[in-house]
Amino acid sequence: MRLEKYNQLDPLFPSSFTGVLDKLFNESFKTSNRHFNPAVDIAEDDKNFEIQVAIPGMNKSDFKVDFTDGRLTISGERKIEEKKDGKNYHSIETQYGSFSRSFFVPDTVLSEQIEAAYENGVLKITLPKAEKKVIKAAIEVK
Repeated sequence: MRLEKYNQLDPLFPSSFTGVLDKLFNESFKTSNRHFNPAVDIAEDDKNFEIQVAIPGMNKSDFKVDFTDGRLTISGERKIEEKKDGKNYHSIETQYGSFSRSFFVPDTVLSEQIEAAYENGVLKITLPKAEKKVIKAAIEVK
């Protein structure tokens, strides 16, 4: 088994032309309720799955990591600072708003041993695998 991304319809990307027009005219003027998807790297070795979410500029308390019914959900919100200190911004490319990423997790993951750590702008979640039991038996032919 492998760790798979939860395939949900993303509200940021409309599925129809009228949805694109609605998003363009209705949501382009809103500054609140913005959403974004941070970049995620997924790796696997013999003992663990590892998920790394690149999301600098947040605190540990800004994240919520939840594991329910075989689905790992990582969510949070990065808020824009309101103070400008006399600065006039010409461009802001940093993504702000709320995010949520979900992943289906194989049954072999030990859910009670999942660990999360945030350091240097990267949230690292380690999902330990259960040890494979090798069942071997000699069968006598009669």
